[in-house]
Amino acid sequence: MQNFIGKRLEEYTTKYPQEVLVVTAEIAGEQDKIVIFKGFSSSLMRSTAFDPDVPVLPDDAKIESIDRVASPYNPQTPRYIQQRLSWEAMQIFLSEVGV
Repeated sequence: MQNFIGKRLEEYTTKYPQEVLVVTAEIAGEQDKIVIFKGFSSSLMRSTAFDPDVPVLPDDAKIESIDRVASPYNPQTPRYIQQRLSWEAMQIFLSEVGV
């Protein structure tokens, strides 16, 4: 199975390296928070595989919200560009940049 959701979000951040995406999602019945920056994903709540081909955000994940945050990301004082975007709203941004 291809990982279109995660790859599209990672590609977006390669085109916009001044942004960090913070994705809140439900994966296999558990909530996770994933940071995506400059084409790489990392979970803030569970271990992340060393192999970048292992998806952090699988296609069957239920996206709860996506925050667009200015880089550099500081979890103590994030500088939000937009908060609580739905997956549908984020897809508009992805389409606009051809991802």
